[in-house]
Amino acid sequence: MAAHNELGLTGEKIAVEFLENKGYHIREKNWRFQKAEIDIIAQKDDLIVVVEVKTRSSRHFGDPQQFVSSQKIRYLMKAANNFITSHKIDLEVRFDIIAIVKNPYEASIEHFEDAFHLF
Repeated sequence: MAAHNELGLTGEKIAVEFLENKGYHIREKNWRFQKAEIDIIAQKDDLIVVVEVKTRSSRHFGDPQQFVSSQKIRYLMKAANNFITSHKIDLEVRFDIIAIVKNPYEASIEHFEDAFHLF
C-alpha cells in the first residue's frame, strides 16, 4: 500500500477513536455512493454527523482542512442525502472536518464542527 494511503487509514483510525472518546456512535466508515466516499458517519444524540477526515504529514503546503475541495463537498452532500434517504433517517445532519497532522515530530487533531451545510 502506498505511504499516503497508509497515512490516510491511520488518520481515519485516529478520528474514529477521537469521536468515540467524545461520545459519538460510529454508524458507518468508508460509506460509498457513486463517486463519493464518506469517511465516517457518526451519531451523537439526535444528530447525524458526516465527517471528512484529512490527514497530512506536514503543514508545508497548508493545513489539512484546506484540501477539502468544493467538488468533494458536492459529492459528500449527495452521498449524505442518499444515506439519509435510504436509511429513512429523520434527524438533523451536520458536516464536520477532522484535520490531522501526523509525522514523527508532530501529532495534532482539529475538529471543525458544522464545516458546511446540506440544507
